[in-house]
Amino acid sequence: MKTIADVMSRDVTSVSPEESIRRAAELMEDLDVGALPVTEGQRLIGMITDRDITIRATAAGLGPEETQVAEIMTEDICHCYEDQGTDEVMQDMRDIQIRRVPVVSRDDHTLIGIVALADLVESETDDSKTAQTLLEISAPLPAGRASTPL
Repeated sequence: MKTIADVMSRDVTSVSPEESIRRAAELMEDLDVGALPVTEGQRLIGMITDRDITIRATAAGLGPEETQVAEIMTEDICHCYEDQGTDEVMQDMRDIQIRRVPVVSRDDHTLIGIVALADLVESETDDSKTAQTLLEISAPLPAGRASTPL
């Protein structure tokens, strides 16, 4: 069985909750990513996405210098552990329609990596499972159900 440790990226940049959303956006641009884990020390406490910045800050008229990451980040996020099977994590991603999941240690919830849909797709040998995962993650949400940003 393949585990998340086999496919995850370990070199992860995070942002602190006290940093400005401008700094978060600059990091996203520099790294060419759409989401960053939010950490206090090394402990994962949430995620911030480019969509969070656009919808929760810019559309609400919040300034990029004055607004802290903590004000618009998503706190209750899906995460996984490096010893989990890739199939289990892919199912979680399908169920809540997300494309990336932070990987944390079981003992103290410290951030140790991130796994993206692309990482899982590249590692998958069953093309039908890959296609099904992509379809389910990309399907429109039922009316009234909000997506978990990640």
